[in-house]
Amino acid sequence: MANLLESLSDRLLLGDGALGTYLYSLGLPRRYCLEEANLSRPELVRRAHADYRQAGAELLRTNTTAANRACLTRFGLDAQVVEINRRGVELAREAAGGKECTVAGSVGPIWLRAWEGSLSPEERRPLYREQITALLEAGCDLVFLETFTELSEALLALSVAHEAGAPRAAVSLAVFEEGRLGNGDTLASGLASLRGAAAQIVGIGGSCGILASLHLLEEIEVRPGDLLCAFPNAGKPEFYEGRLSYSASPEYFAASVDRFVAEGVHLLGGDYGTSPLHIAAMAPVLARHRPRRVKPRRVRVPAIEVAREEEPPKLEEESLLDRCKRKRIAMVELDSPRTLSMDKFLEGVRALEKAGVDALTLADNSLAILRVSNLAAAVAAQRCARLPTILHLACRDRNLLGLQSELMGLSVLGFRHVLALTGDPAKAGDHPGATSVYDLNSLGLIKLMTKLNDGVSAAGRDLKAKTNFVIGCAFNPNSVQFDSQVRKLESKIAAGAQYAMTQPVFDPELIRKSAERLKPLGIPVFVGIMPVLNSRNAEFLHNEVPGISIPESLRERLRHVDGPKAAELGLEAARSLAEAVLEQFGGIYLITPFMRYDLSVRLVEALF
Repeated sequence: MANLLESLSDRLLLGDGALGTYLYSLGLPRRYCLEEANLSRPELVRRAHADYRQAGAELLRTNTTAANRACLTRFGLDAQVVEINRRGVELAREAAGGKECTVAGSVGPIWLRAWEGSLSPEERRPLYREQITALLEAGCDLVFLETFTELSEALLALSVAHEAGAPRAAVSLAVFEEGRLGNGDTLASGLASLRGAAAQIVGIGGSCGILASLHLLEEIEVRPGDLLCAFPNAGKPEFYEGRLSYSASPEYFAASVDRFVAEGVHLLGGDYGTSPLHIAAMAPVLARHRPRRVKPRRVRVPAIEVAREEEPPKLEEESLLDRCKRKRIAMVELDSPRTLSMDKFLEGVRALEKAGVDALTLADNSLAILRVSNLAAAVAAQRCARLPTILHLACRDRNLLGLQSELMGLSVLGFRHVLALTGDPAKAGDHPGATSVYDLNSLGLIKLMTKLNDGVSAAGRDLKAKTNFVIGCAFNPNSVQFDSQVRKLESKIAAGAQYAMTQPVFDPELIRKSAERLKPLGIPVFVGIMPVLNSRNAEFLHNEVPGISIPESLRERLRHVDGPKAAELGLEAARSLAEAVLEQFGGIYLITPFMRYDLSVRLVEALF
């Protein structure tokens, strides 16, 4: 529709609803690549578009939101990017049936799973260019960049659309009730930035229901020439028998149309859970209105806070980074038990404190093996000792919501030191039927903790206080790709990591190499040292545990001794390696095998 922008200044335009949700309801299997249906189920996609058009939608978004090379590669479809996007435009155009209709080429953000690594902006740019160019060459009327949670990503995609020659571009941001984007920007500032980057239509979609969307739009100013869009969800989802359903009725949607128009919306549709029935209910109501060309921003009066009695200041755990400046640090990892018996664990905690250990570090179900929660173990340890605690936190077992809740709880309880880990896959542990979550990887978790330290949640909510985490990260010097590991560590430091802890090292030359490469990075590094107990233990660690490499020379020596003599040999090798570490670094990370805290005690007493 060549006169889309001109018509929006004089009339309101009704968009479509949730194409993906509707395709599933029409019989497309769950976990199916929606975009691939353009090739294998074109009749289904065409019908879905036609049903929205018949309901009154004048703008149809193509079934191409995730049709970029990065996402399609997961399904082995990376060679069909152009074909899928081209066919997406054709199907929407065919569904219009010759009637006047705007076909919007849908482009979503490039989502990567935790284990897929990351892409720099310059690596993302050609992926957007390939998809957008295919949509434009197929004849879409405008490029619709939708449900972006990061402003920088939306601006990147928008710049590519302009470079590709898009005559018109719309952008919707997915913000939650707090009204902030992933980097903390407000919705208002995000929309202003997009308008400044020449987006003709801007608005919200893909995250909030009707009331929350209206609440957010109240704070958006509409000036002459501004074109605002809104694609609210059909309420909040309910998960039942493996399916998501949305409860907002078509009548409820229709009753909200007047308020969306009053907030200055020019293009109104729906997102998750919005069916053709919802669009059909909205159509006659929207037809009665004319667009509101100017609307002031509604300024909210802040609530008056009632004065409270001042609470006594909370005693805060000393940062180990500060302690590092005064003395050499010995931290010891002691695994929480695999059963409910805590006696030996607590006995070990008391012994380590008596030996002069500076900090206790507790793994988070390492190797995906079930243990008592490390937070519960830390609380129990504090009842019998006063050791600062470093809690490992793995992304494997918690989604984004759970990670934030856990971190907020740690802060409330006074724990400051957290080691951010991606975590070993669940299927590799003692519960192979368990699933791994991985909403974030370790880098994402570091960024999350940095935001919490600024007092802001992942969704941009003001937490009314700031956490004070001392953020740690892992480094694997045993990797054959040592330089790649260093680059990853540099990325983690840039994201907010303040110290690093390494996998156990068994090679003196690797200690020297690590010191040479890591000291210039400017953060404390605690090199892992773990005594091996016997030959079988050494062979298992070397051959079956990711990230650990034991030299053949040590394994050969262990093959010729057993029992207590083998443990003494392993302990002596660990002491020699620890001395090499302390010659290069200001602290050490001792890993206790199989609850043999007596070995860690002997090492600490010999070294400090």
